[in-house]
Amino acid sequence: MTEIRTIALPTELCDAAEQKFAHRFGSLEELLAALLHELLRDEALKMDEQEQRVIEDRLKALGYV
Repeated sequence: MTEIRTIALPTELCDAAEQKFAHRFGSLEELLAALLHELLRDEALKMDEQEQRVIEDRLKALGYV
C-alpha cells in the first residue's frame, strides 16, 4: 500500500490550480502527483543522456567510436 503524505500550500495557489486544471485532473492531488511524476521522469531522462555521453566519451577514448 502506498503511504500518503500531507503537505501545506497557500490556499490561493491551490484554488487557482484547481480552476485552471479542473478539466484535466479530478483533484488537486491528482494534478500534483502528475506534475511530480513528470519532473522525476525528466530528471531520469537527463541522467540517461548524461550517462550516454560518458559512455560515448569512454568509447572514443578507447578508439571504438
